[in-house]
Amino acid sequence: MNFHEVRFPATLSFGSVGGPERKTDVVTLANGFEERNTPWAHSRRRYDAGVGMRSLDDVEVLIAFFEARRGQLYGFRWKDWSDFKSARPSAEVDFEDQIIGHGDGVTKTRSLSKTYESGSHTYQRPISKPVEGTVRVGIQGDPLQETIDFDVDYASGIVTFAHPPAQGVAITAGFEFDVPVRFDADRIHTSVASFQAGDVPNVPIVEVRV
Repeated sequence: MNFHEVRFPATLSFGSVGGPERKTDVVTLANGFEERNTPWAHSRRRYDAGVGMRSLDDVEVLIAFFEARRGQLYGFRWKDWSDFKSARPSAEVDFEDQIIGHGDGVTKTRSLSKTYESGSHTYQRPISKPVEGTVRVGIQGDPLQETIDFDVDYASGIVTFAHPPAQGVAITAGFEFDVPVRFDADRIHTSVASFQAGDVPNVPIVEVRV
């Protein structure tokens, strides 16, 4: 698909608003009970980048980025400041943050993922855009060294081991990551007078599947 491996300026995304959305079909039956179903296995995130604009210089940077992506045509990376790493927001990334699988003695590749847990229920989110230089991987509690024990495809989130992890061993990873997104509109409305009066442009951003 059309995707540029470039990140939207993090200083501008810092002030944005947004988060995950789900698609749920709800049918109310004649007896008052409901049937609920979803066609989506994974959530999708939406943001408004316009809220992060603090000056006319920021608007100029936004327009340049928008033009370089040809509007909605090319996707790009986005840093979600509320959820951008495998650890808690107050903690440092560690190679034991997430369990990404168990060895079978044959498979040499694993995909990065982040697990969200609430009570006895969990959701495993695929991570396809890790941030270069931040991925830490371990096997059964022992840290591994990148480029020697494993390699990472930072465009897909796939980890390739030099040797297949042994049968049953836990494979863990820690990382920072971006969200693959695109602009959700082919035009941006800006006004110098309105901006100076406190109005900010509406710049919708939506996550894309990669």
